[in-house]
Formats: sequence, C-alpha cells, structure tokens
Amino acid sequence: MEFEKLQMIIAEVLGKDSEQIYAKARLVEDLGVDSLEVFQIIMGMEDTFDVILEEEAVYQVKTVQDLCNLVMIPA
Repeated sequence: MEFEKLQMIIAEVLGKDSEQIYAKARLVEDLGVDSLEVFQIIMGMEDTFDVILEEEAVYQVKTVQDLCNLVMIPA
C-alpha cells in the first residue's frame, strides 16, 4: 500500500502511468527524472509520509527502491 503511494507521487510528478514506476527503476536513466522533479518527489514524500528527509540521504538516491528505503517502505 505504501509503495503504491510512492508510485503515485512519482507518476504524478513525471506525468507517467504509475505502472511504469517499479522498484529497480533508475530515476535518471530509466525514468528521466531531472533535479526539479527530484525535489518535487521528495516534497511529495515528506507531505504524504509525514517525514523530513535528510539532504545527505537524498543525494545518495539512484532508484525508486532507494526512495523507499528513505522512508522504510517495502517494495
């Protein structure tokens, strides 16, 4: 259920179908995420999951799974 919420956040920001968002998808290479979209995804995650994500951790994110790990969502 939580992974689906993350899928919806990413899909909404990117204008894609949520079924195109999968755990091993690389944000830049597979999904074409740019720096503004990363910011929008992070803001959406913070609002949806009521968390504050550490800037250092965000810089390490490469995949959708990495985003899940930031908020401990099983993919």
